[in-house]
Amino acid sequence: MNASAELLKELRIDRKTPPPAPGSRRWLWIVIIVGVLLAAAIAAWRLRPQAIEVQTAPAVALGEAGSSASVLDASGYVVARRMATVSAKITGKVREVMIEEGMRVDEGQVMATLDPIDAGAQRDLYASQVQAARSQVAGLQAQLTQADAEATRLQALVGQQLVSRSQFDQAVAQRDSLRAQLDTARRNVQVAGNQLAIADLGVDNNIVRAPFSGVVTAKAAQPGEIVSPLSAGGGFTRTGIGTIVDMDSLEIEVDVGEAFIGRVQPKMPVEATLNAYPDWKIPAEVIAIVPTADRGKATVKVRVAIKTRDPRIVPEMGVRVSFLEQPKADAAAKPQGVRVPANAVVEREGGSVVFVLVDDAVQQRSVKPGLALNADRQLLQGVRPGELVVTSPADTLRDGSKVKEQP
Repeated sequence: MNASAELLKELRIDRKTPPPAPGSRRWLWIVIIVGVLLAAAIAAWRLRPQAIEVQTAPAVALGEAGSSASVLDASGYVVARRMATVSAKITGKVREVMIEEGMRVDEGQVMATLDPIDAGAQRDLYASQVQAARSQVAGLQAQLTQADAEATRLQALVGQQLVSRSQFDQAVAQRDSLRAQLDTARRNVQVAGNQLAIADLGVDNNIVRAPFSGVVTAKAAQPGEIVSPLSAGGGFTRTGIGTIVDMDSLEIEVDVGEAFIGRVQPKMPVEATLNAYPDWKIPAEVIAIVPTADRGKATVKVRVAIKTRDPRIVPEMGVRVSFLEQPKADAAAKPQGVRVPANAVVEREGGSVVFVLVDDAVQQRSVKPGLALNADRQLLQGVRPGELVVTSPADTLRDGSKVKEQP
């Protein structure tokens, strides 16, 4: 009985304990709801699709320059047909060098000067000899004038028999001697003038000028060094001031194997690609096939003209060339479609597709591949000229994926 009473007491409601305030429970629910919404926002931000970095290349319409099929690929180098290591005509000590690598010079521009002490002294000596010879001419001219007057006067007196004939003959001989001396002195003036001109050339030989317009590619001498047009055999004697290259004379030299030289013809179109800029297609043309072979390498040298002048093309650069088909006169025989990099065409779901960049996303398009054009591929349909296609697309790339171009 007592146990039952105790149990009934435990079930009794304590009216003295105050109920919880309704406001505190409301704030608790608000905090819980805000936390749930914040967690959902963070999860949505983390799960949003990330933009994929891609590389793109433009689709080029076939039939444009450099779009013909390649019949032969080869490697070569950019060379300059007009290049010179400029040196002085004489041996001397460098006084001043006025060039630097990368500097452009015009024809006749002074590149360096040598110490002209010896040549200057020689010129001063010949200039003095010219002045002395001219003074001698002036003195003999005065004497000849006096002798000529004396002979004329004695000639009149001889006719009057006031002087002897021998005196007149002596005056005439004196006059003729002075005439001969004057003629010799005038020739001496001419000889001295020629010697002075030679001395001027000697002074001018101390000035090194550019033989043609070009760009300085090497600076070989410094002030105070000895330069000589001939090698002196020592380590302290330079043979040149610097090297200049006429950038307008750049061309490509390619060694083609004897077995394939029959595919190359003069005036044949060529597409050149520098190793330094693999995405840059340079239009070119065969100049000539050098009529000799290298028996050691079994190759024939081919000269290729570069049709584009650009400061990025410099001598000794490695280059790959593709000899292209001669253009056909029949317009219907022109290749159709566009050309894109071969790595832009991938297989998806049993068909060939490319991904075309549209705004910030890509579109997956089915294409109909055509011929292989060296490192490119012909597409007969699916892509228009000028559109950007993704090269080497990742396996995770899908239609509509957000992308951004790599810088």
